[in-house]
Amino acid sequence: MTENITSAARPAPPTGGFQEIDGRRVFVRRTGSDGPAVVFLPGASSVGLDYFLVQQQVSQFTTAVVYDRGGTGYSDPLPLPRTAAAVATELHELLHAQDIAAPYVMVAHSLGGAYTHRFAQLHPREVAGLVWLDAFHRDWDDFMPAEAALAAGERMAPDPAQIQQMRPALREMYTELVADYPEHLRLPLIDAHTSDEWLQAGFAERGNLVALAEELRAGPDIPDVPLIALTAEGVDPAQHALTSQQTRLRIAQRTLREVGEGKQRMIAALVSAVSHGEQRTVSGVGHSQLCFQRPDVVVQAIRDVVARV
Repeated sequence: MTENITSAARPAPPTGGFQEIDGRRVFVRRTGSDGPAVVFLPGASSVGLDYFLVQQQVSQFTTAVVYDRGGTGYSDPLPLPRTAAAVATELHELLHAQDIAAPYVMVAHSLGGAYTHRFAQLHPREVAGLVWLDAFHRDWDDFMPAEAALAAGERMAPDPAQIQQMRPALREMYTELVADYPEHLRLPLIDAHTSDEWLQAGFAERGNLVALAEELRAGPDIPDVPLIALTAEGVDPAQHALTSQQTRLRIAQRTLREVGEGKQRMIAALVSAVSHGEQRTVSGVGHSQLCFQRPDVVVQAIRDVVARV
């Protein structure tokens, strides 16, 4: 289903600015200098400023760019979900409009992996390295139990009444995640992340996971560039907050174990497909916590890929 997420009063970003792409405003924040530029691609329900702590540290040794895809975060609304090609083309136009020279080190988190892979398929010479943060893989279903298939993920969106019930838990979660952020960023991000507009956009973006995998399978593998993949081993608090207790009870411990084992095999296959690939496991944090609570690990992976480039 395609949704056009609109709001009468869109929140203004507490930092950063906009680049006009095809008559729409796309939020972007660029810091640092030199190259190769490091470009962050957020996951669903995430925005560029979620990677603020990581961006600040990366900008000390190279250019660092965060942005919000059209239809998400502080960028102007668009019907969601979108094809990977549409998102990749938008990002390509944004980087060139900002005069950010290629090739890039792409940092893909969660659903951002689908758009990163498509960007690399369309512009392989503009990708110098990859950092995979628990990111989307087109062959997910080949490694996962049926209960965790992409089609099941598409059906996870709660109805408005369930969102209202979850909002206090979500606010508590985001408050904890951004506890170390500057106050001028922290409070606006908490409010925006728990707004109907941002929550609906996050669910809508997940509405075509199967189609995204098929789109990527129609193109080539990721390019043979330096790649470091981080795999979070902890329980994801966002997943806990966004699913009902009844749904959680239906997910057997065996299924959770199979998902963990499947992720390890899937990422092992990913890094073995390139000449300089490495898998690093991060314990004690969940999928959505990675950049918030372990920016040191993420920054080190980026630094290592930049050095190899």
